[in-house]
Amino acid sequence: MEFTESYKQTGPCCFSPDARFIAVAVDYRLVIRETVSFKVVQLFSCLDKISYIEWALDSEYILCGLYKKPMIQAWSLTQPEWTCKIDEGPAGIAYARWSPDSRHILTTSDFQLRLIVWSLLNTACVHLQWPKHASKGVSFTRDGKFAAICSRRDCKDYINLLSCHTWEIMGNFAVDTLDLADIEWSPDDSAIVIWDSPLDYKVLIYSPDGRCLFKYQAYESGLGIKSVSWSPCGQFLAVGSYDQMLRVLNHLTWKTFAELMHPSTVRGPCYAAVFKEVDEPLQLDMSELCLSDDFSQGHDGILSWSTDSQYICTRNDSMPTVLWIWDIRHLELAAILVHKDPIRVAAWDPTCTRLVLCTGSTHLYMWTPSGAYCVHVPLSQFTITDLKWNSDGSCLLLKDKESFCCAAVPLLPESSEYSSDD
Repeated sequence: MEFTESYKQTGPCCFSPDARFIAVAVDYRLVIRETVSFKVVQLFSCLDKISYIEWALDSEYILCGLYKKPMIQAWSLTQPEWTCKIDEGPAGIAYARWSPDSRHILTTSDFQLRLIVWSLLNTACVHLQWPKHASKGVSFTRDGKFAAICSRRDCKDYINLLSCHTWEIMGNFAVDTLDLADIEWSPDDSAIVIWDSPLDYKVLIYSPDGRCLFKYQAYESGLGIKSVSWSPCGQFLAVGSYDQMLRVLNHLTWKTFAELMHPSTVRGPCYAAVFKEVDEPLQLDMSELCLSDDFSQGHDGILSWSTDSQYICTRNDSMPTVLWIWDIRHLELAAILVHKDPIRVAAWDPTCTRLVLCTGSTHLYMWTPSGAYCVHVPLSQFTITDLKWNSDGSCLLLKDKESFCCAAVPLLPESSEYSSDD
């Protein structure tokens, strides 16, 4: 792997959807660099420190959230003289996102008073009262034609279906939740999955016309659902719960066909490959591998599918240093990665079966079905706290606390003949 030198950042950094550019927040400035040459191609000055950035899907526009102000500024790469500022005044702005057509911006006010759709083509705007969440509770169909937006009124949760062409409400329906946590369209746009907050236990599948197709509830006591994720192929729905179980449902009957446990001790016989990070080589007795540790602080859950939908990686929050990789095709545990420090981020290569993760150390860790290995970042005092793939899988963006760099990632060979010694 080849690494660039490190560059200053004070906030979010991300690749453009077409993988050609990197946007970096440096205090009040938005710096746009070419991914290949790292040459600065645009420099925009905002009115306050940048808290959030998001590219439009066409990679032509980019918005900056200045949440302390609070306001939104948007910029055009092809028309540097073009500017856009959205200021809601006393209502404030808690979150902003692009629409799929890259010509509208959706903002949510503080205290979820309203959601507004702003047009970049004219001065028109559309209001939706009482959105349920600021950053969650909004999902677009893959073809970009419709949006499902959660709202709450009269102590009930509702789903509002909007046309992304006219932004008219095409329909709305109440859902059977106590406290709706989030929603997501299926990859084929045929269904909407809805899940409750951890205090309830339900996962609900609805059709776009409001019919409840299936209601799933694994158990009735303790905390419930923690995370939900569709497989990229749309055939499987993974549900992570607070009982330390991963359950996988199929899209035909919505029945559970796999229940995968995360035990604190793995005893033989176990056919999974186990990789453990150590300071010095030593002999490990794998007949009884203890995975529990002394970390007691809270961590966000990890549940992520590989791009081919064959593998899914998970992290049990009671064991934050351990990553589990499951082979869904064979319904078995494929690998266990045991690290010295809690895993911060794990991300699949968008083009092949390759997983990359970081733990806040100076190393970058990778796994493929043929093995695991780590790469030392050759930059002084650079510890990886976050990482992102670009869309073609050729480059990784690595963040430290106050700097970032990029790493050129070689294409994965057909045979994937990597070893832990590489």
